[in-house]
Amino acid sequence: MSGRGKKAVPKPKSSVSRSSRAGVTFPVGRIHRLLRKGQYAKRVGTGSAVYLSAVLEYLCAEILELAGNASRDNKKHRIAPRHILLAVKNDEELNKLLAGVTISEGGVIPNIQASLLPKKTKGKNSKFGG
Repeated sequence: MSGRGKKAVPKPKSSVSRSSRAGVTFPVGRIHRLLRKGQYAKRVGTGSAVYLSAVLEYLCAEILELAGNASRDNKKHRIAPRHILLAVKNDEELNKLLAGVTISEGGVIPNIQASLLPKKTKGKNSKFGG
């Protein structure tokens, strides 16, 4: 009798995703795999995928919030590419970030050049006889 007792039964390991561990919705594991596969660097740290997925999630949330506001302004219940374009172009920082990006089916920002607008006349109007 060695007095050691019974061996402890190891608890089954429950797999917890890195996304849930980091508290983000975007897939940390997939982003880590793509960072390694893309050969952006010889070595890729584990924190880099977490950081990048958090940044991408923030940018998506920001764009979707602004696009939702744009769709509500146009009395629509569904976000269309037009609403994404309006959201990006009306936000100064997102416009700078996505300056060279073309959004398919987005259209253009409504704009009339000042030189094309009718000129305002000063004083009395001659049409009404005054």
